Amino acid sequence: MDLTKYFQSFITYLEAQDFNREPKNLYTPVDYILQLGGKRLRPLLTLIACDVVSGSHEKALPAAMAVETFHNFTLVHDDIMDEAPLRRGKETVHEKWDINTGILSGDAMLILAYQYFENYEPIIFQKLAKLFSKTALEVCDGQQLDVDFETRNDVTISEYIKMITLKTSVLVGAALKMGAIVGEASEEEAQGLYNFGVNLGIAFQLQDDFLDTFGNPDTFGKQIGGDIIENKKTFLYLKCLEIANPEDQEKLQFFYNQKLEDNSIKISEVTRIFEQNDIPTLTQNLIQEYTNKSFEDLKGLNISESAKESLIAFGKNLMTRKV
Repeated sequence: MDLTKYFQSFITYLEAQDFNREPKNLYTPVDYILQLGGKRLRPLLTLIACDVVSGSHEKALPAAMAVETFHNFTLVHDDIMDEAPLRRGKETVHEKWDINTGILSGDAMLILAYQYFENYEPIIFQKLAKLFSKTALEVCDGQQLDVDFETRNDVTISEYIKMITLKTSVLVGAALKMGAIVGEASEEEAQGLYNFGVNLGIAFQLQDDFLDTFGNPDTFGKQIGGDIIENKKTFLYLKCLEIANPEDQEKLQFFYNQKLEDNSIKISEVTRIFEQNDIPTLTQNLIQEYTNKSFEDLKGLNISESAKESLIAFGKNLMTRKV
């Protein structure tokens, strides 16, 4: 599977989109966030899924663009809610412009995402729109749970997995299923690819949480320790709370009930406690577990062995990323 082919195809399609329209203060931020780069994971999966089931990926380009536009809309609004200064190593939209611009440009992106489905025949349009609406609402559910968890001290690991499934991984699953729908796959094939994406998405988010604390600030593209600053109840925190001695538990809970001006001591202390309790290894083990689950989802699918091997290679590559 030549990922470069899909990537170049998508970038060419993205660059052909004309956001040079009025009012400029609405569309320039849309163009800015879409051009910031990123892994383009979700649109690539849409193109791959379509190719796997139909032998062609080009017809899935509008659906891939819808997925990428929606994903970036969620990032713009997430960054406002998290007061995040950086996205992909650059200023976030609300920092570069202001909060009102971020809210309104994000709203426009959600609507633009839907418009890309208008490129398809009614039956395909209906299937895509139905899946998209379900997924978009689930992402909102996940985001609200994430916010709720910040002020709760009784979050369980299973609740956390449910939250990241909704906030992150259902969109990865939907990206694959949309490609399958455009490629006119059977419902069984489309659902199998969706399941693969959901489990891969959970592994992906766990890896993101790991990199947020233990990543390289030069390559990660976001503020290191952002989750610690925001008191996010990630797997790292919840697992550490479960297995640490009473002294470490008390310190963790103390830090996670603070909002500080200077977070440097908080980040270094929490990181030290994580390392002391072997949290990096335990997190990597869980990432591997969900990656393996995603590979299991591919086994019964009626697609070629080479396609399955390529999707497995894609998953493995994703889990060794540093960004």
